[in-house]
Amino acid sequence: MGAADVVPGVSGGTIAFITGIYDTLLESIRRINPSVLGIWKREGFKAAFNHINGFFLIALFGGVLTSIATLAKLISWLLVTHPIPIWSFFFGLILVSVFHMLKQIEQRSMSRLVFLLLGVAFAYSITVLQPLQMDPTSINIILAGAIAICAMILPGISGSFILLLIGMYTPVLGAVKSLDIPVIILFMSGCVIGLLSFSHVLSWLLKRFRDFTLIFLTGLMIGTLPKIWPWKETLTWRTNSKGEQVPLIEQNLSPFNFESITSQPAQLGIAVVMMLCAIALVLGLEKFAENRDI
Repeated sequence: MGAADVVPGVSGGTIAFITGIYDTLLESIRRINPSVLGIWKREGFKAAFNHINGFFLIALFGGVLTSIATLAKLISWLLVTHPIPIWSFFFGLILVSVFHMLKQIEQRSMSRLVFLLLGVAFAYSITVLQPLQMDPTSINIILAGAIAICAMILPGISGSFILLLIGMYTPVLGAVKSLDIPVIILFMSGCVIGLLSFSHVLSWLLKRFRDFTLIFLTGLMIGTLPKIWPWKETLTWRTNSKGEQVPLIEQNLSPFNFESITSQPAQLGIAVVMMLCAIALVLGLEKFAENRDI
């Protein structure tokens, strides 16, 4: 989940769904509320800790933070030096995840198709928005953390991409790379606020309207596929906080026209192999989850 959250356009929530821990994650977070204090007073710390599934949350978020801290530099470098193979891998990951989620829909109906299309339209509209430029003030960093964490636990909506849209991706990733503790603490505080509030809403929706919620989330994943299409042409550039030129507006290209338009190799063979690796990974994780349940 941490590795996925580093990449703009890929959601850690998607990984949670693939591995079968999504419902457990939401329910564990939902239980972190004032009632925990009552359990602590009546039955002690151990009962309260078990109530919120503490060992699960520590293991999960420990893994997420470790992955972000260790992979942030590597993935950033790979996205710059080997963009097509990396985007191909994540494209295959999202593509096969769509089929994984569709299998969980219990009924087929026109109303569910409408929710699927609504999800696609919502996610796609986000991908075509023009990036904003927010100043990295304390309030904005907390707000960015709250918004991004909500996106991170939604399959299909990338927290990193939301940070990119509001102009906070570079400051936050830079803080992680340089271990800027004050900025990291502010961002994490926003994440905690957003996570505790949004998880209650999402958990309630999955319990009361599971099919409709799942089909909408699947639509979100489909709608973000154009964003992570491997073959792109940069139309306009922007200058980031370090004075570097980075893409601002891009358009998708056919892999067969990519080389003639950009004068760069399309790497179609490597791209297909990376997509197949992603598909094999998801199928393997799905099989592992099934065996664990047995």
